Amino acid sequence: MQLIDYFVFLVYFVLVSGYGIYIYRKHRVLEADSKDYFLAEGSLTWWAIGASLIASNISAEQFIGMSGSGFAMGLAVSAYEWMAALTLVLVAVFFLPIYLKNNIYTMPQFLSQRYNTLVSTLMAIFWLLVYVFVNLTSILYLGALAIETITGIGFTWCVYGLAIFAIIITLGGMKVIGFTDVFQVFVLICGGLATTYLALDLVAQEFGGSGFIDGLTFMTREASSHFHMILNKGQLTIPDGMGGTRDAYMDLPGLSVLVGGLWITNLSYWGANQYIVQRALGADLKTGRSGLLFAAFLKMLMPVIVVLPGIAAYVLYQQGMFQEEMANDLGHVKPDHAYPVLLNLLPNGLRGLSFAALTAAIVASLAGKANSISTIFTLDIYNKFIRPGSSEKQLVMVGKITVVVASLIGVVVAPSLRNLDQGFQYIQEYTGFISPGVLAIFLLGFFWKRTTALAAVVAAVLTIPMSTFLKFQFPEIPFLDRMGIVFLVLAALMVLITLLDPKSKNNPKGLVVEPAMFKPNAGFIVGSVIICGMLAALYIVFW
Repeated sequence: MQLIDYFVFLVYFVLVSGYGIYIYRKHRVLEADSKDYFLAEGSLTWWAIGASLIASNISAEQFIGMSGSGFAMGLAVSAYEWMAALTLVLVAVFFLPIYLKNNIYTMPQFLSQRYNTLVSTLMAIFWLLVYVFVNLTSILYLGALAIETITGIGFTWCVYGLAIFAIIITLGGMKVIGFTDVFQVFVLICGGLATTYLALDLVAQEFGGSGFIDGLTFMTREASSHFHMILNKGQLTIPDGMGGTRDAYMDLPGLSVLVGGLWITNLSYWGANQYIVQRALGADLKTGRSGLLFAAFLKMLMPVIVVLPGIAAYVLYQQGMFQEEMANDLGHVKPDHAYPVLLNLLPNGLRGLSFAALTAAIVASLAGKANSISTIFTLDIYNKFIRPGSSEKQLVMVGKITVVVASLIGVVVAPSLRNLDQGFQYIQEYTGFISPGVLAIFLLGFFWKRTTALAAVVAAVLTIPMSTFLKFQFPEIPFLDRMGIVFLVLAALMVLITLLDPKSKNNPKGLVVEPAMFKPNAGFIVGSVIICGMLAALYIVFW
């Protein structure tokens, strides 16, 4: 990076920090109100909710991890983004009304109200472990990897810098996170689109053309294997990070991305995930739904920003460019180097903008994840078991301390992930150890009054052991299919256990669900139809 790149990045840093301070002072987070601190209750507009959802979701996991998967597997990995858009619509229609009607502000709280304290505590512990040791840690690792590649600053110092930046934003509470995320998303999209345009222009120049359209045309010709949404077994081999190859089908198993395990990943992530749902829980139903719909439209744009550059890097690599830069310490191809290497090819100034976009994505995700860890630990562990009856001011203070402690754990653990070949797939697979159980517990808890607490406990206890057993005893099963199998078995067990309990017929904790709750307004319906039409067109063209 040159002086002008650092200047552009400094402008971004000052603007984000200054805007965060302005929001903090304007709304003045009440130190004696935990709901205000953790949820920003009633303060976030629909556009702030939608932008915050995307800023928290799009991180190094996508910029680095998904671009790396784009390098390895191509457009097929876009299924995570495009199916998520449809999932957001479903969550807005069916999940959000239930949360808001029951005044839910954490996922464990819902489980406690619907089942019992044991279920909520088990899941709170599972979520905390996954959020801290998988999500937070991997975001720090991938972010530091990118910044190290671009700037030459040591990996450890990059980890420290990202953690400190995120802590500063997170300590301001959800109001500061939500509104600064709007600015972060603007930077993220502008910088991301600039990177995509220039990456495709580089491809065009390599083959004697110029511009975005020529670049896309050459890419589809030179990397036709990378422009299929549905992968068949044996269709595409990808580097395994250890000098060998493996079948891409193991990551994206054919039609399972449309009718199988990808639904479990998306529904549990977008509909039963504190980190995400928290953004809409402080709003009314109309505002929350509008925010989720806005986020769905932004998700449709994400593969253009994070997947196409990865495919461009693959085409350029095949032409003999940056052979050394794409290798790991052992000299093997490392797909996750694709995006950082591309950034180094950008013109001065634009490199700084793209670097700012990447940093915005990383910091926003770290802040959102740290806030959710803080919320669950403070309200569902500390306030229930460690010090019941704590004052609002004490809860806010514990929340801030939790942010710092979780970030320190992430800093310590992040370096251990340096041998991964594709960080995105690591996150999806290991988060998927609890996703089947979570989704089974939530879906049956929502829509079947009879579902008992014992059934939920069994699903919570078995989700990790079953996933682990299938992974190591049947390694030939793709992890998305494995998630589908675990979900179906757990759901069947929950139904069986509930039916064997005669008291379940009059379950006092069953939710009252009325059809009128799920009726969206006309504007929402129109937006949803547009998204469905876009999805259908994309899958028809790139099947």
